[in-house]
Amino acid sequence: MFKPLELFIGLRYTRAKRRNQFVSFISLSSMLGIGLGVTALITVLSVMNGFEKELRERILGMVAHASIQSAAGPVQDWTGLREEVLRHPRVTGAAPYVTGEVMVTRGGEVSGAMLRGIVPEYEGDVSRVMEHIASGSADGLEAGGYRIVLGSALARLLGVGVGDSVTVVTPEARATVAGIVPRIKRFEVAGTFHIGMYEYDRGLALVHMEDAATVMRLGEGATGLRLEFDDLMAAPWLSRELALTLDGRYRVRDWTREHANFFRAVQTEKTVMFVILTLIIAVAAFNIVSTLVMVVNEKRADIAILRTLGATPGSVMRIFVIQGAVIGVFGTLLGTAGGIALALNVETLVPAIESLLGTQFLPADVYYISDLPSDLRSGDVIRISSVALVLSLLATLYPAWRAARTEPAEALRYE
Repeated sequence: MFKPLELFIGLRYTRAKRRNQFVSFISLSSMLGIGLGVTALITVLSVMNGFEKELRERILGMVAHASIQSAAGPVQDWTGLREEVLRHPRVTGAAPYVTGEVMVTRGGEVSGAMLRGIVPEYEGDVSRVMEHIASGSADGLEAGGYRIVLGSALARLLGVGVGDSVTVVTPEARATVAGIVPRIKRFEVAGTFHIGMYEYDRGLALVHMEDAATVMRLGEGATGLRLEFDDLMAAPWLSRELALTLDGRYRVRDWTREHANFFRAVQTEKTVMFVILTLIIAVAAFNIVSTLVMVVNEKRADIAILRTLGATPGSVMRIFVIQGAVIGVFGTLLGTAGGIALALNVETLVPAIESLLGTQFLPADVYYISDLPSDLRSGDVIRISSVALVLSLLATLYPAWRAARTEPAEALRYE
């Protein structure tokens, strides 16, 4: 496609003479602009991929793929329901639970929390909370033991540790001779867990399901069952299929109804950021147009001589396409290398910058994820590099076409 002579002249024109260093400066600016845009785009998309991955792992590590509840109140025969659900070939785990809003107090410290009653031997089938025990152990959650496992932020707020006692106050009141008093129960702290999401670390407390049912006055019933399927993304239609097998006796609610907005928001932000940051590359590509237009004006006499020696308009056009392509290719390679290096090390660089500046960019009490994760994907790198190369090549077409239209007689009239 490109003859050696065209390639040689195109590469030669990339380096301007000493008296035309301004052209070289614009070429370098274009190259650095493309590199900066590619680096920024790869890094930002990698960080957003990391956020999406962390959200998925942390949220769905605590929230089951689906849950089953009865419209008539507590599920009394949860054992039979669990056996029935597990007969479905796509259901890999099912665990009963009891949940309710409570207040947890210790001395003068009071905090609202979501109390979740679990059966420890089943809980590992539907959530990953048991893998994130920070202190103590969840083995102490036994029926009738009235032990509790708190989120790390909640335990820190209350100032308690393993072996201390906290008081759980339910919103349900009871009438006594002294008047209306709330139901309270003292629990011993058996451990703490740390998920890394402030919502759960600050507002969730785990107890044995029978203890929670006693506190909530559910008897031997459960709020429902939490399920896990063999395919997370198939949860919506599997939930509907499962609801049909239960003959409408229970409501089946999948995770997408509660947390899909998080992932849609991340996906939308990724698309918007890709478009916005691509404009950086587009601006750098316009600099290539400026560079080549100036080179074409400067080399009009050279172009005319080449035409008189037999060069075709296509050959002249390819010379300047090569010159612009060199700028685009080197800028893209520079940006790709920088983007990959930055994306792979952002989890180390950001804490170092935070330590140096004495600040935290993502406070845990404001953001769901307080660190800056990164997930570099080869598909994003290829897509971004391809966009940069295409924009660079498109930017060469007009100046190259303008050079190909140079008339030798007109260009050499005043030489």
